[in-house]
Amino acid sequence: MKKNIYPKLAITGMIKNSRTYVPYLMTCICMVFVNYLFRFLQMNKRVTRLRGGATLQSMLLFGSEIFCIFALIFLFYTNSFLIRRRKREFGLYNILGMGKWNIVRILIWESIFMLLISLGGGLGLGILFSKLGELCIVKVLGGTISYAFSVEGAAVSSTVTLFVIIFAVILLNSLRQIRMANPIELLHGGVQGEKPPKGNWFVALAGLVMLGIAYYLAVTIQNPVKALETFFLAVLLVIIATYLLFIAGSVVFCRILKKNRHYYYQAKHFVSVSAMMYRMKRNGAGLASICVLSTMVLVMVSATICLYSGKEQALRRQYPRDIQVTVRSLDETYLNEIHGAVSQAEKESGITEKNRSQYHCLTFGGIIDEDQVTLSIDNIVAASGMVDYGKITELVFVPLEDYNALTGKEETLKSGEVLLCCTREGKYNYDTISIEGMEKLQIKAQVPEFVSNGEVSAVIMSAIYIVVPDLGTLEKADAAQKQAYGENASEPYEYYGLDLDGGDDQQLAVTDRILEKLGGVAEQNPESGTYSVSCIANERAYFYGMYGGIFVLGIILGSVFIVAAVLIMYYKQVTEGYEDCGRFEVMQKVGMTKKEIRISINSQMLTVFFAPLLMAGLHLGFAFPFVYRLLMLFGLYDRLFLLEVTGACYLVFALFYVVVYGITSRAYYRIVSAGENR
Repeated sequence: MKKNIYPKLAITGMIKNSRTYVPYLMTCICMVFVNYLFRFLQMNKRVTRLRGGATLQSMLLFGSEIFCIFALIFLFYTNSFLIRRRKREFGLYNILGMGKWNIVRILIWESIFMLLISLGGGLGLGILFSKLGELCIVKVLGGTISYAFSVEGAAVSSTVTLFVIIFAVILLNSLRQIRMANPIELLHGGVQGEKPPKGNWFVALAGLVMLGIAYYLAVTIQNPVKALETFFLAVLLVIIATYLLFIAGSVVFCRILKKNRHYYYQAKHFVSVSAMMYRMKRNGAGLASICVLSTMVLVMVSATICLYSGKEQALRRQYPRDIQVTVRSLDETYLNEIHGAVSQAEKESGITEKNRSQYHCLTFGGIIDEDQVTLSIDNIVAASGMVDYGKITELVFVPLEDYNALTGKEETLKSGEVLLCCTREGKYNYDTISIEGMEKLQIKAQVPEFVSNGEVSAVIMSAIYIVVPDLGTLEKADAAQKQAYGENASEPYEYYGLDLDGGDDQQLAVTDRILEKLGGVAEQNPESGTYSVSCIANERAYFYGMYGGIFVLGIILGSVFIVAAVLIMYYKQVTEGYEDCGRFEVMQKVGMTKKEIRISINSQMLTVFFAPLLMAGLHLGFAFPFVYRLLMLFGLYDRLFLLEVTGACYLVFALFYVVVYGITSRAYYRIVSAGENR
């Protein structure tokens, strides 16, 4: 009988504290479910066999690793709310004669029960919905649906192992708290708040400075590569600044409100401001967590929706033609043989080409300073020995004859004159351009656009097209860059792109035949040059796998972060409700009505819980240009579409936030108005 008392006490304690345990268990079940789904899709062989499936699974592997770290930190954090509520109960047990070892045994049984419930519910849901997840992946990648059902044993075992470790770590931390606390501390652990901290102006100012630096970086950095390099620094500054402002800045703000006698000495403000000051350190950390999670959700979901919606646009930007042949040679005899082989492959396949793009090209990088272009390799290599891509602009030289043939124009250029076209953002603001090793070139005009090719679009640097009078000028540029870069110099090439009448299967068949024909040409001309062939039908699977993986990660992790934010909001309301009910009970005894209590609660909730939403909106607004430049690296250039999606995401999230606020504030009101102080 004695042996059975501990499981019974554990179950009784969980039932009595169901208001805090049920949301926690639901969250644990959700975490187990998401982890199994990640692992199932990552290990599923049917997903692997899909075109682009391996790419998507590599993205899921990355996402699952992030999720494991987040699950450990978040469940560890939220469990502190549970232990805080149980400390009074454990203190009572201790005073009545139950030793700490007996309390430890209760906690061990609680952990076992919670682990079993979490694994049973989470794995059950994961197995139940795993097929739906697989079908969604098939839909994203455009594969063929299979209705065969399977359970991944490796996914089950890895999920069980992960959560056994997480629950063991949480249990050890709980045992540490019980072991170090005396009975009196345990007895008052569930109701004692924190001492009101002093307003630290220095910390609040440091938070403002950090936030200002992060915002400045987000707004001023124009180069997408520089944006990528500073992204994690800016994110770190925003997170630290958010915590400093909510922890220290909010205390300063409360003290400012307290000094305002007309505001502070009102029934609806007096209690709420005093309560916030009483425990602002814990309150500020929770609010900062909600703000950071909300910002992460908004940025992640809006960016991934835009990327997935624009995947075909990004694919076409890198592969503007169905088939692209790149020949690294200027030998006209060799190029003509290549053209003949391509045409013969098309005829034998019975496919008609259209929209041909054909031009000679030379690309290399340089550093532009005003109207000077430096080609020294030492200037573009960072101290780490890596190439500093943020400094480099890609220069693309095209002969005038090819430019006119492509655009249908009849431009003319004198010797030393060029046409210039800037890609992406920005404009060249000088009348001349001086490239190291070449004579100064006069810019006759800047043209708005040029027919791009995959090689130029794929690079992460900004690019400038320079239309030169003839092949001779292009060869001079080639000599200059070879003088500067030596064995690192690039080779001039001919871009040959064409569209085909036919679907993906026909394009792949033509590509195979072209490769076969070009192989014969290469054998006969081993010294004339090299070539490469790309087919958009073949690359589409990789693109869809990568962008689909990013989209799936964004939706899943975004949903998890939303659940985390909601749970933090709920626990804050419940925990603070239990802390405040005694104070509100005293206020009722001295004449404060329930209506005045509700008004005071609304004042506190509006002041506290809408601050993270407003701050998240501010973060999102300043992050928008930063996010846009990062998405440019993925081929997304539609600023208006990103703005629309971001705005819609914020409005939907704000509506959801208001609903959660309404539900949690009612829970808080029920606790304080009923005088519950268990």
